[in-house]
Amino acid sequence: MSIDSIKLSLFRFVEKVPLARGKAMKSVIGVVAVLAVVSFAIGSYWSIEPDSFNVKENAKLKAEAWQVEVVPGFTTSATLSKVADTLLNKSGGYLSNDIMIPGVLLDNIPSWEFGVLVQVRDLSRAMRKSFSRSQSQSVEDKSLAKAEPKFSFDNKSFILPSTESKYKEGIQLLNKYIEKLADPSKPDAQFYTRADNLNDWLRDVESRLGSLSQRLSASVGKERLNLDLAGDPDAERATYQQSEQYDKTPWLEIDNVFYEARGAAWALIHFLKAVEVDFAGVLNKKNALISLKQIIRELEATQETVWSPMVLNGGGFGFWANHSLVMASYISRANAAIIDLRKLLQKG
Repeated sequence: MSIDSIKLSLFRFVEKVPLARGKAMKSVIGVVAVLAVVSFAIGSYWSIEPDSFNVKENAKLKAEAWQVEVVPGFTTSATLSKVADTLLNKSGGYLSNDIMIPGVLLDNIPSWEFGVLVQVRDLSRAMRKSFSRSQSQSVEDKSLAKAEPKFSFDNKSFILPSTESKYKEGIQLLNKYIEKLADPSKPDAQFYTRADNLNDWLRDVESRLGSLSQRLSASVGKERLNLDLAGDPDAERATYQQSEQYDKTPWLEIDNVFYEARGAAWALIHFLKAVEVDFAGVLNKKNALISLKQIIRELEATQETVWSPMVLNGGGFGFWANHSLVMASYISRANAAIIDLRKLLQKG
């Protein structure tokens, strides 16, 4: 081959390299674009919040499947099991511990999951220490004693062990308790529908909703007087705090707090509807049933569709809406109603 032929071949090769490189670049861009669209579509589907379910129908179906009767406490226990199961088996499954795209890019649904999880933990603890025990010296149910710490496991553990595996174990133990509860031959498993038991759990609910209300209201920065030691002149705190504090939720966390509140409210709606069934006698005797219904109605308002593509953070009376303040309004009203309900339950 002559030198001229070699030069000609090299020239043609060099001439084709930019064309090949351009085609490769276009192919890469096309693949990335397709993956982005697919990830967005999957992420949008996974971000759909689960629908509500009928607590009475859920208890009835579970009782029919196990061929047992719906006894006092069965509806509340079955509702707790169903809510926990929904965390794991909704669209996209459990997302809080995802490390792959698109799950790792989503934050609204993981925040919603955490709101639900906190309520599951609180009720499972109440089941263990109050609802299933006749008095402070009575023995706790073994299944509930094992189930409660399962739900307290790290909510973001991906593997060894995974969060899902621990929560599944908790659900299985909870179902074991429910089966015993409905079995007349196993009287050791009990559920006591007493006013003091219900009041203890509602105290925890009140505390949770109060915290959520404060965090939602802090979407717009405001000065707040420190009332931590109000009402007790001899009270002390571990470290010094100023008499006035400025509270403001970081901008990137506003939607997280909003969806955490939605998740907590979603779970509470079901738990309170179950309580309405199991504690009907106590509530009617205390003339407190209407108060419970009002709490449920306030919480149901938090589940209205969010038509905005993002959680807006306008000023209190500004041009733009502030979704967090609207949510805080419903949460605060529900919390105030819970305080009134607890007072009714405490009366003789």
